[in-house]
Amino acid sequence: MIRINLLGQIRPKASRRTVSTGDTGGALPTLFIGAGVILGVLVLGFFYYTWQNQLNKENAEIKRLTAQKTDLEQTKLQVEAFEKQKAVLQQRVSTIEQLQRDRTGGQELLDMVANTVSRTENLWLTEMVRKGSVLSMEGSSASVNAVANFITALKRSGYFQKVEIKETKQDDKSTAVQTFLFQISAEITPPPAVQARPANTPAPAAAAKAPAKKG
Repeated sequence: MIRINLLGQIRPKASRRTVSTGDTGGALPTLFIGAGVILGVLVLGFFYYTWQNQLNKENAEIKRLTAQKTDLEQTKLQVEAFEKQKAVLQQRVSTIEQLQRDRTGGQELLDMVANTVSRTENLWLTEMVRKGSVLSMEGSSASVNAVANFITALKRSGYFQKVEIKETKQDDKSTAVQTFLFQISAEITPPPAVQARPANTPAPAAAAKAPAKKG
């Protein structure tokens, strides 16, 4: 179809819209920034997860060590209590052993002293006290030589390792007959046969007990 321009004007040509390159250039940096932010968030998230996991492990280890410390403290208290009980029991055992040692040979010791007194001329015992391994004796005699003979007999008996005379003096109260008062201390050492014999073994038959006083 043919169109005729009656106005005699030239019809303008349709203009073409050009695409600006500036819009595409601005979108790329934004894309990179977004990708960097996302990557940074992922990296931070990974480190946070790793650190949190490590922190949880450390807290669990601390709890385990704390519980172990508590158990060790309880064990230490029990050991200390056992040590105290052991010390008390050891003390009791030592006391019983000491009493057993004091009792062992006691009858033979009394018999020996009685026989020694009976064989000593003009000597009497008025008191005899035993404290541990020490035997204290008090008595009187008609002469100082009788006291010396008594001490010599005690030393030769084998029951004493040390015999000492503490005091000897003349009795002023006795005016009719001359009398001497004496005090003797002796450390007891039972003979080897007495020490080796068990406590529950009966002692050998001792000599008949003679009267302690001879006049």
